Amino acid sequence: MSASILLIIGVVMFVFGYFVYSKFVAKYILKLDDKNITPAHEFRDEIDYVPANKFVLWGHHFTAVAGAAPIVGPAIAVQWGWLPAFLWVVLGTVFFAGIHDMSALWASVKNQGKSIGNVCQKVIGTKIGQLFMVVIFLVLLMVNAAFGVIIAKESVEYPTTIIPAWGAILIALLMGQAIYRFKMNLALVTIVAVVLLYALVPIGVAYPVNLPENVAGLDSLRQWVVILFIYAGIASILPVWMLLQPRDYVNGVQLVIGLMLLYGSIIIVNPTVLAPDIIPAIKAGDYSLIIPVLFITIACGAISGFHGIVASGTTSKQINKESDVRFVGYLGSVGEGSLALGTIIACVAGVGLLSANAGLNPDTWTSLFKPGAGNFASGGGAIVSNATGLSFEAASTLFSLMLILFAATTMDAGIRLQRYIIQEWGEIYKIPFLRKNVIATILAVGISFIMAMNGIGEGGKNEVAIWPLFGATNQILASLTLLTIAVILIKNKKIGGSLVVLVPLVFILIMAFWGASIKVFEFYNQGNWLLLVIDILVLIVTIMVVLSALSTISKTLSDNK
Repeated sequence: MSASILLIIGVVMFVFGYFVYSKFVAKYILKLDDKNITPAHEFRDEIDYVPANKFVLWGHHFTAVAGAAPIVGPAIAVQWGWLPAFLWVVLGTVFFAGIHDMSALWASVKNQGKSIGNVCQKVIGTKIGQLFMVVIFLVLLMVNAAFGVIIAKESVEYPTTIIPAWGAILIALLMGQAIYRFKMNLALVTIVAVVLLYALVPIGVAYPVNLPENVAGLDSLRQWVVILFIYAGIASILPVWMLLQPRDYVNGVQLVIGLMLLYGSIIIVNPTVLAPDIIPAIKAGDYSLIIPVLFITIACGAISGFHGIVASGTTSKQINKESDVRFVGYLGSVGEGSLALGTIIACVAGVGLLSANAGLNPDTWTSLFKPGAGNFASGGGAIVSNATGLSFEAASTLFSLMLILFAATTMDAGIRLQRYIIQEWGEIYKIPFLRKNVIATILAVGISFIMAMNGIGEGGKNEVAIWPLFGATNQILASLTLLTIAVILIKNKKIGGSLVVLVPLVFILIMAFWGASIKVFEFYNQGNWLLLVIDILVLIVTIMVVLSALSTISKTLSDNK
């Protein structure tokens, strides 16, 4: 199988999704109308509520939701062969993720930029909505903990990325000042920022940064975890225009450039897909049967509840006009699907280029391939190196940098969103000190940091231990978000239109609940009590929210007769 054929099929489907399917849903079901005022204008405060250019906002939203997940998930899932991962990413992006993200953003914009948990309280019930917020908080906790360790591991394994990765923060700060304070031309600022970012890559290759092996009893991995959470805490309390928005935007631009480079190199090199089509069952750690585990392994890149958190938590507060909802929401998921597609090809075709043996076959690929995000950097680097003549070290550094920057921007948004929830709880339960930015941020950072350092696994394998539960909880959250959207549509007498969310809802709820149930027994047998408690809590809350939503739908349908 030619990798170019997979690429072309995937891109054609994504183009159809954005220009045909999303346009239909936006026009006839969500009825987006630029005459309506958005929360960014209505509640403008220059901190969280700030109208943004749709291209800048797309960059912020996309990189915030993407993170490392559309790389890590597919890089693990190709263990079951290239075909299941490819189909789930392509079809999931077009019919599941795009609709989920766009409709979650729409629901929040229509409700004063409130979080999806808050919207759930309004349309289903206050107590159920508060339980929904518990699931959201747990997803954010796992995202921040897992991504913190992923970035730390990449920083240790690829010290050549340190200078460009941290230099990107300074570039973003300067970019924020240039755009919002000095009103400079966006195109000019973008070009300068991207040139500066890529200029740092050869400097990073020439001067790799390695932390000491031991400082105060912490190895280099844990030192990076400490540094990352300190940074994330500071970044989360800065105004969004100062760092978060421009950082995410420039990362979005470099992703587009990186994907164009990877996609172009795939066409030039046209590597052969060496992985088997399908492997129904494997035995590697906690992963075995393809159904349902595939569908919770690839979350971001197919459908992800975390997207709904970001869409309703930060993005909705920056929407300039309603038509931007489709551009930012649906196209953001297409961008993530494109990254997942590139990851699949890098893993199933690019990894083979690392060997000098021209007679590679699926059995040989199985021996070469080791599940994990590292295959994206090495496989993608091999493809680009073969196509452009760029050294393998420089090419793999580019892709490792992409992984680190995405995961870091997700942590930035994740800590900020955790702060929002803690502050909302402070308001709901009348606890004044929880409403303070600094206190809420310290709590958000502290809880995530503890989980990253000690909560799950040892030896830097935290993100591997947590990934299946994160995937299952993430997909359950996506189904609950779709359920909330369905209730809104049915209450607005759009019963037929609700099918665009009900069909994905039913499928992903079954897969995610099944997957999470399997993990209960595995965590019990492993004695992993922390993850066992989280898993059981998520399942109980899911049952309660679904039953309450069904009751609301039944009552609404009865009243509409």
